[in-house]
Amino acid sequence: MPDAPRNTPAQPPAAEPSLLHPRNRHQGRYDFPALINSCPELGAFVITNPYGKPSIDFANPAAVRVFNRALLHSLYGIQHWQIAEGYLCPPIPGRADYLHGLADLLATDTAGDIPRGPGVRALDVGVGANCIYPLLGHSDYGWLFVGSDIDAPALASAQAIIDANQLGQAIELRQQLNRGQIFAGLLQANERFDLTLCNPPFHASAAEAASGSRRKWKNLGKQAPERQLPELNFGGQNSELWCTGGEASFVKRMIKESVGVGSQVLWFSSLISKAGNLPDIHKQLHKVGAQAVRTIEMAQGNKQSRFVAWSFMDDAQRQAWHSRRQSGQ
Repeated sequence: MPDAPRNTPAQPPAAEPSLLHPRNRHQGRYDFPALINSCPELGAFVITNPYGKPSIDFANPAAVRVFNRALLHSLYGIQHWQIAEGYLCPPIPGRADYLHGLADLLATDTAGDIPRGPGVRALDVGVGANCIYPLLGHSDYGWLFVGSDIDAPALASAQAIIDANQLGQAIELRQQLNRGQIFAGLLQANERFDLTLCNPPFHASAAEAASGSRRKWKNLGKQAPERQLPELNFGGQNSELWCTGGEASFVKRMIKESVGVGSQVLWFSSLISKAGNLPDIHKQLHKVGAQAVRTIEMAQGNKQSRFVAWSFMDDAQRQAWHSRRQSGQ
């Protein structure tokens, strides 16, 4: 589910501090001199926008990739980040907000104290070639991650990032060999996760994804190439951008599968791009007997998003889960 680009060349390079999560590192204007100092190759992509401020051309996929590399290096200490051509290049501020929201969710069962460190394990469903959630989550909170994906080349790209940054003790990758499954065949017996997170495929078909691509180009003030499928500024392979039935179908399938591993996971979650999908998703969660359901709203600039989280454990069971984790059980 690709987010909109954080800024376009026609906008000043500033975030709305009141909209981003308070712990989000991407508050205020981008410090381009600092970013260029951290990642000199960014200098070749910096332009002056109509407001007279430094920015980049967010319609240029190469510029967006290098910009992300600079952000990760400067703000998160990620020394090496390179994704294969054409794979999803994520808008980092929005991805960070999801993680901060999940941290707050965990804290609701621990008297407001956010669980940090390697005692917390998270499963990133659809980790992709960029490995962005494990990188940010480990940097901000010290959590351990397992990232799953159906795409072997994407996993190879993510593994190269992990190896280059010596994060093998913090991030493990697994391939889901059955495209029709999400959790089944992936979780090991008696394995426990405090969180699962997911950025589900947004579109319902390749044609719908192409149409979304053209809208992005139009919003960026560009004309889409006529000879080939327009490349989004954030990229994306088919498996990242669409699946049969789109986001709603994918999340409903995830909910059904979550029942079978409900005792192994404290909180399941997924981003939901379309607010109109929420009623059916909540209905499905009620149908499968989820004990707790939370919808957390988020916003980055003009972009409105949210995630839904659910648990098959009641309040007492979730508190007992945290007590066992703290005692090392």
